[in-house]
Amino acid sequence: MKTTSIIGKLISHREWLLGGLIILMLVGVGSAAPFFVGTANLAEVFDDTAILIMLACAQMLVILTRCIDLSVASNLAFTGMCVALFNVAYPETSALVTVVMSIGIGLMLGAFNGLLVWLVGIPSIVVTLGTMSAYRGFVFLLSDGEWVNAHEMTPQFLALPRAAFLDVTVLSWIAIALTLVMFVFTRFTKTGLSIFAVGGNPKAAVYSGLDVGKHQFITFCISGAVAGLCGYLWVSRYAVAYVEVALAFELQVVAACVIGGISIAGGIGSIWGAVLGAIFLGLIKNALPVIGISPFWQLAISGLVIVLAVIVNSRSEKRGGRRILREAHQ
Repeated sequence: MKTTSIIGKLISHREWLLGGLIILMLVGVGSAAPFFVGTANLAEVFDDTAILIMLACAQMLVILTRCIDLSVASNLAFTGMCVALFNVAYPETSALVTVVMSIGIGLMLGAFNGLLVWLVGIPSIVVTLGTMSAYRGFVFLLSDGEWVNAHEMTPQFLALPRAAFLDVTVLSWIAIALTLVMFVFTRFTKTGLSIFAVGGNPKAAVYSGLDVGKHQFITFCISGAVAGLCGYLWVSRYAVAYVEVALAFELQVVAACVIGGISIAGGIGSIWGAVLGAIFLGLIKNALPVIGISPFWQLAISGLVIVLAVIVNSRSEKRGGRRILREAHQ
């Protein structure tokens, strides 16, 4: 009985469990390849995972409201192509203007998704499946299928994510700052707290005076804005823009949320869970080649982890539901 209670506590605190798995992974990989756990290499791994962390944090908000945004990678690709072509046409534009522009474009695309969900009443998975293809098609139309390469981009356009402060790249600092902002938003603001209420029990939220559709719209706007920012960061970091940028990356974003304990039924999750889920996937991606395992196994391993995470989430929610029913009948 005592052992069961301990396991239950571990499962109910998914962030601790996931953090422990990450530490075990680092120990295991570090024993085979000590350089992998070096400070410089871990900083590079975090830098490589920074965009996934940002998108997972934003996706978490959408999932909390019982919706999903499958268009984030296409939004990223379209916004990245827009700012890359703009930089080629107007090379004197500052990086700050480019950042603001990318956030604005992404915000508009996210708002379009949100309006269709809120005002038209179309299920989010249908809306974002459609816009996922549409936005990706817009990238092709905008670029005519051509690439924008590094030699066409200005040094200031490429410099921002690579610049370093205290030996940490600006890209990583942006991910850290966004995580902290999201944490404050979800824990200490009325809108952030209402998002949990809307996803946890939509009917009760309506009776409490909360507009469910409006809160879903807000989360889609945030998701779109973050995807737009990541569009610029992705293109400038990898110094190339083309139609297939971040192709199918939305699957990793959703996977990071599920692994991090965010319930697809809505109302349950945390920013730290999304961050740890993204870091977990980032470590798998970077560790497999180091220990001699084909990167193609990343898909199989990630898929297995997702299935296990869904099972754990489902069992936790059932236990929570039974506990609530017992309390209601007492």
